[in-house]
This record gives sequence, C-alpha cells and structure tokens, in this order.
Amino acid sequence: MDLKQLEYFVRVAELGSFTRASIVLDVAQPALSRQIRSLEVELRQNLLIRNGRGVTLTEAGKVLLEHSRGILHQVERAKEELGRVRNALAGRVALGLPPSLSRVLTLPLTRVFRERMPDAALCIREGLSTTMLESLQSGRLDIALVHNAAPTPDIETQPLMDEELFVVTRDQGALTHPHTLAELAGLPLIIPSRPNAIRMLVETEMARAGLRPRIELEIDAVSAILDLVAEGAGVAVLGRQAIHTSNRPLLLQAHPLSPALYSQLSIAVSAQRPATLTQQAVIGLIRELVGGSGEG
Repeated sequence: MDLKQLEYFVRVAELGSFTRASIVLDVAQPALSRQIRSLEVELRQNLLIRNGRGVTLTEAGKVLLEHSRGILHQVERAKEELGRVRNALAGRVALGLPPSLSRVLTLPLTRVFRERMPDAALCIREGLSTTMLESLQSGRLDIALVHNAAPTPDIETQPLMDEELFVVTRDQGALTHPHTLAELAGLPLIIPSRPNAIRMLVETEMARAGLRPRIELEIDAVSAILDLVAEGAGVAVLGRQAIHTSNRPLLLQAHPLSPALYSQLSIAVSAQRPATLTQQAVIGLIRELVGGSGEG
C-alpha cells in the first residue's frame, strides 16, 4: 500500500466513478483501475462494488476511506510542518469561486498567494454555489466562496460579506432610481435556473410580498446574462461585482432595490476534513482581499 494508491482510492470513492476520478486526477482510467485492484489484492478485500452507473463502497471500503482521509491529511500536515521549519507554507489548495467574483479576485489573489506562499500551489475553479458545495463534500475543493449557504453536518460556513443586489438594465441615459419588488415583478427577468442562490433569494422575497417574477430567460452564465441585458433582452438581478465583469459595462445601469436586498457571501469548507495551515492562510488572504469590500 502506498500514498498514491490511497489518494486514487479516495478520489474514486468520493466521486463514485472511475471515469470522473481519472479526469480529476489526470490519470488514464486503466492505470487507475489497476492501482485500485492492486490495493484490493494486497488487503485481500473488495473495496468497491462496480456497476453500470459507477461504484459504491463495501463495508471494508468505508473503513478504508475514513482511515485514508486521515492518513492523507496527516501527510499534508507533515509537509506543512516541515515547510514551517524553513519558514514556508506548502501543499496544494483547491479554491472555488462564483462567476461574479472569479474575474475580479483571481488575479489579485494569485499574485499575493505567490508572494507569500511560493512553496504552495493554488488551483482555482469557477462554479455555482450548489455545485461547489458538492465539490467540497467530494474533496474536489478545499475552500469555496458561496452565496446564502446554510451550514450542514458536512459543510462549515463563515460569513464573509453581505453583497447588495441591484436590478441591472440596459443603460437608457436616465438617472438610476430604486426599484421595488412590485416593479421588478413587471419586468422581463433574465436569471439563472434553480437552485442558483440569487434566484432562490429573489423568488423567496417576492413570494413573501405575494409576487411572482416574470422569467424571460433562464441563463446560468453571468457573462451571457449581462450580454443579453446589454442587448435589451431583459433585466437581471446581480451584485455590483458581477456587473463589473461585463465586457460592455457602459451599456448597463444598476438600480438599487427598495427595500435593499442582500446576498450573503460565505467561506465554506468541509466539516469532515480539518483545514491545513496553508488552507487557513488562503482563507486569511481571501478575508484580506474581499472582507473589507462588502456592503451591508
């Protein structure tokens, strides 16, 4: 048994598929299967039940998964402790960012990360909150910035900032003015599909007021939503950071909602895997770069 075999086994078990694990690990699927089979032969127990839809864990597999996570975590901690001897943080951190923040945060975060943690590696992935929460549970992400996420037994959340939401329209040259929920209900809305966090927030607040949104288009890409708004196809509800990512910001106008509506941005981590020192340092960098820029 070696660490590579344990890492492969954990990824296959968490993702429930040799195919998905081979993509995440960047390892050919036949080679991945051979490593897992060698592990089963050495331990003289079947660890995975293979079926047409993927794999599930046997009882032996569940026991090994728990131990393997602990072993791999301790190895990362050992590397970090050795790094601290030479005053360095080491290890790899996988960070998930929402599209509204990815474009504005990736460059400054990467720059500071390289300056302060040259012996560590940072992997940034963009995704919607629900997808990133699933990735935290499966181990594909170590940290994620998510909107309006409630803590669960598997996920711990730390509030980062409250982001005010705006009604984004095509710029008509007039002054911006607050929009009530009743006014928003009468406008053609371009919004992500459920269970997008902002979509759920808007629908919940409207329902409380006895209103229903007029959904014109369901689009999951923020950049595409902003392009459609700029073309006059409808309006959107987004935070100011998202608006700043538009390729044509001069064609857009942001109107505050009255009363104001806020989306809470939180730092989410797995409750099953304690954060390493490097991961804690990355969380500190995020708070440094983002925490002071929120509204509300």
